[in-house]
Amino acid sequence: MDSLITAAARALASGDPLGALKRVALREDPPALALRGIAMAQLGEHRKARALLRRAARAFGPREALARARCVVAEAEVALASRDLAWAAKALAAARVTLEAHGDRVNAALAWYLQARHLLLVGRLDEAESLLAHVDSAPLPPASKAAHELLLAGIAVRRIRAKVAHAALARAQDAARAAGIPALLAEVETAHAVLSSPVARLITRGGERPLLLEDVEALFASGAFVVDACRHAVRDEHTVVSLATRPVLFALARMLGEAWPDDVARDTLVSRVFRLKLADESHRARLRVEMARLRAVLRPLAEITATQRGFLLAPRDARELAVLAQPVEEKHAAVLAFLADGESWSTSALALGLRASQRTVQRALESLAATGKVQSFGRGRARRWLLPPVPGFATSLLLPPPLPVD
Repeated sequence: MDSLITAAARALASGDPLGALKRVALREDPPALALRGIAMAQLGEHRKARALLRRAARAFGPREALARARCVVAEAEVALASRDLAWAAKALAAARVTLEAHGDRVNAALAWYLQARHLLLVGRLDEAESLLAHVDSAPLPPASKAAHELLLAGIAVRRIRAKVAHAALARAQDAARAAGIPALLAEVETAHAVLSSPVARLITRGGERPLLLEDVEALFASGAFVVDACRHAVRDEHTVVSLATRPVLFALARMLGEAWPDDVARDTLVSRVFRLKLADESHRARLRVEMARLRAVLRPLAEITATQRGFLLAPRDARELAVLAQPVEEKHAAVLAFLADGESWSTSALALGLRASQRTVQRALESLAATGKVQSFGRGRARRWLLPPVPGFATSLLLPPPLPVD
């Protein structure tokens, strides 16, 4: 490999895409195309990056399977950074097998990490954890170790394990400092900032306060009866009852939980849950039916008793009852939560992450765009959605470690 290609690869490995482009910007040979693609990805030009990487993969001959596999992994990384979750997982898996067969442990580990990150974004935690178990990060370079620890921290956050997440981020920070890549350090610092921010609100006995992740973990371990509006479930220390597919029952449980230790009037329940201004006898009959269903679902955890004016929720074993709500609650909050990572998302990617239909996501985005809460660029399949930038601040792409080429 010539000296310019080597110098450009080293520049990319140190997080200097402009330095790499100065060396290979005018070259059209396959290694230069691959390096230009990675450099463009680090600069945020995702579409150009993917086009260059595809050209490089086609230009490498059939005997250069290792180089082609590296291009496939690099393209998958760019697709993930641009939140295109529909890329071919089978092609990435085949590239990983090729890399392992040729002894390229660093890029094979990157392929594992990309698959795990994809699963993490769509909420398949068990599968992501299983993939990471295949990777031994000990012999890998610092940048790969940082990526490994960031993934472990992401899984721990979603599983409400604050101590595990903090420990993983501390290890990621040490590895990122050893790697000396500014973008990687910035990604770790951003993760630290997110972990230090409120993740929920605690509503109990008529008051509310923000909670950090460790506060939520402590709440779940305290034995309290929790109506979890973040996951649409009801739980105590040992049992979780999901109501994610039964919104009426969860709405009733939340209203009863917020009123505890008092009861809630029947007409109040009818008007707020069924969204009716006036309640007649048919609506009260429907309320009794729904309450009977809720009573049956919650029987292991709590009792629901009828009072003179309404209904009362009474936990069986827990001494305290609390409602856990999202930090900010508004319509289409889940869509806004996905867009809050600063990246641009396609409608199909949001649908995969939210496990909803594309039409449902489109309606939500159109509603949010009408109020100026989100904005889009591009047309058709190239259309992407993101939160409006904060005036005076630039949004930077935080890619994981670049793909080394040797």
